[in-house]
Amino acid sequence: MSIQSASIQPAPEDTTIATLVPELDALAAEAMAEWKVPAVTLAVVQNGETVLLRAWGQRDVEAALPATPDTQFLICSITKTFTATALALLVDEGRLDWRKPVRDYIPEFRLHDPAATERVTVRDLLCHHSGLPRHDWIWIPGDLSRGEMLAALRHIEPARDIRTEFQYNNLAYNVAGIVAERVSGLSYEEFVRSRLTDKLHMPVGFSAEEHAAADNAAVPYLLERGDERLRAKFFPIATTAAGAIVTSVAALANWMKFLLAEGEFEGQRLLSPQLIREMQSPRVFGGAPEFEEFGHGHYGLGFNHTAYRGERAVGHSGGWLGWHTLMRLVPERKLGIAVFTNNGGNVVTSILINRIHDHLAGKQHVPWLDRFRDMRRKTLAQQKSDEAQKRVACKPDTRPSHELADFCGAYEHPAYGRVVITLGGDSLHWAWRGTKAALAHRHYDSFQLPYVYGELNPDDLVVTFTTDRDGNIASLSVQLEVLVTDIVFTRAPAGECMDPAFRAACTGSYTRGEATHVVTEDAEGQLTLKIPFQPLYCLRPYQGSTFAILQLDGYRVEFRRGPTGNIDELVYHQPNGTFIAKRAEAAS
Repeated sequence: MSIQSASIQPAPEDTTIATLVPELDALAAEAMAEWKVPAVTLAVVQNGETVLLRAWGQRDVEAALPATPDTQFLICSITKTFTATALALLVDEGRLDWRKPVRDYIPEFRLHDPAATERVTVRDLLCHHSGLPRHDWIWIPGDLSRGEMLAALRHIEPARDIRTEFQYNNLAYNVAGIVAERVSGLSYEEFVRSRLTDKLHMPVGFSAEEHAAADNAAVPYLLERGDERLRAKFFPIATTAAGAIVTSVAALANWMKFLLAEGEFEGQRLLSPQLIREMQSPRVFGGAPEFEEFGHGHYGLGFNHTAYRGERAVGHSGGWLGWHTLMRLVPERKLGIAVFTNNGGNVVTSILINRIHDHLAGKQHVPWLDRFRDMRRKTLAQQKSDEAQKRVACKPDTRPSHELADFCGAYEHPAYGRVVITLGGDSLHWAWRGTKAALAHRHYDSFQLPYVYGELNPDDLVVTFTTDRDGNIASLSVQLEVLVTDIVFTRAPAGECMDPAFRAACTGSYTRGEATHVVTEDAEGQLTLKIPFQPLYCLRPYQGSTFAILQLDGYRVEFRRGPTGNIDELVYHQPNGTFIAKRAEAAS
């Protein structure tokens, strides 16, 4: 159900941008105060000209440095419009066919589903139609290379079949950036600069280092849960092609001119108008509107598509820790508006863009500030109730099934990496890919991470441990992606089984009844097991002195020492029971 308009204001008599500036100044100040946004910058282009550049507030509050239209911001997912356009350049030259499978350009590309691996096209990547949900915690820690994120895709679960539902995915844009590199022979950054931003006279960066080196860089800020604004770190976006461009709103004005001119800039044709139109055409249904002023949302190739008060609008938003940006193009009016802010999660961008759009279209303006302010204050009030409900959801008076030390160890997932659980004092501690925190006991074998302000931490995440058939802690699971089953980290092998000397001591013959069971080492120092009339089994380290039988799921063998300290017994742990074979020398 859409939210109805309230008290539409009279239509303006003079629809030039200059007449709106005094009201914009007041509107920006009021909105920035409500959402505690330190700095806002604005660019408006119309009919091929930059008709307004504006900046309010401070790019660095502590240093009292004012923002200007040249202040550098992380533009986040507006970057996707550059990535799609970069690939369109290659399509225009006949070097890329984005209707073809990704594997035509990246042979090692693999998804979890083999059929999807062969079918997903470059165009599917650009319109979020790959079947993959976000899986953002693959890239958020920022410790994986582009190639490592590409390799992780085969190990993460899809939520839908391909081309069945819009599912926003930054990892898909990482792959799209690699496609650009493979086809062009240049790095993603070199290709975007040489073929797009340099030609548009746009200074851009792609990294935390380039942002830090800028003379006029904005500082990111975050709102604490109590609505207190605090200075934040600059967290880079590892999926560069999805959201890492750093630039100014004044520079982005040239980007909007290029797009509104359908691929032409300063008299030079850079891209065919047909491809600009293809990228901006609605392709995948995104969702119904929240407000009646907007039409249904669709996604094209790197561009969102909707209607605002009956007029077609395309563009993209961007959001990350400490940043929020929005770019809207109204092609039929040759109008482009962009707003950058250095405080994540605010709607100041929408308030200003909607007001400018209303004015330049000659329409009565909608009181977006009043509407959003009312929603914000109700949301803040609701947060207190939500916090109380979290405590109610815990089962009271429960205990873990094991001593805390038994939960300690390393747990691994082929895509999400390695979690290490340690004991500190009387609590467990979590460490995962640069994040670390104490775990609070929730109930039974579930523990919970805290909310850690200003850090890359999976806040409030519940960590649940599970045991194997023999009662050993064997795995932990966490909900790192809400649209698929919990991500399971399997306990990494540890103990004597990892010691080559121990494995060598395990070799030899063991007897059970009339059968001789022979344990040997292969060329890589791993143990093998041969039982009469059965195939050769590979033994892989499990825990302690126990090994898993690779070919038999759920079957394990344990090597036990006798009174002298030598390995005297081979113990089989099977679903149907426990069986012992004694070392032949000991048996005799």
